Amino acid sequence: MTESVQIAIISGLCVAIPSLVGTIVTAIINNSANKKQNEATAKKSDENTKLTIYRIEQLENKVNKHNSVVERTFKLEGRMTEAEHDIRDLKKSKKEEV
Repeated sequence: MTESVQIAIISGLCVAIPSLVGTIVTAIINNSANKKQNEATAKKSDENTKLTIYRIEQLENKVNKHNSVVERTFKLEGRMTEAEHDIRDLKKSKKEEV
């Protein structure tokens, strides 16, 4: 091998090796940062999921209370209709007696 070829190989290696090391170090740093970011995102996602579940449960409780009121109102309306019929019948029977 000639001296110029040896110099070219050495100079190429002087550029390639630091570039390779820099690339590897950068990849490791970025991987570590991404891992931390992913963990933080997962934690926040878990918190949001828990909050959503809590809010849905609270909404279900409100819906159940509302449905209870609707059922009671329906029953009261039926009883009110019966009472109105009874009052009307009593008024008719009282008029017939007079």
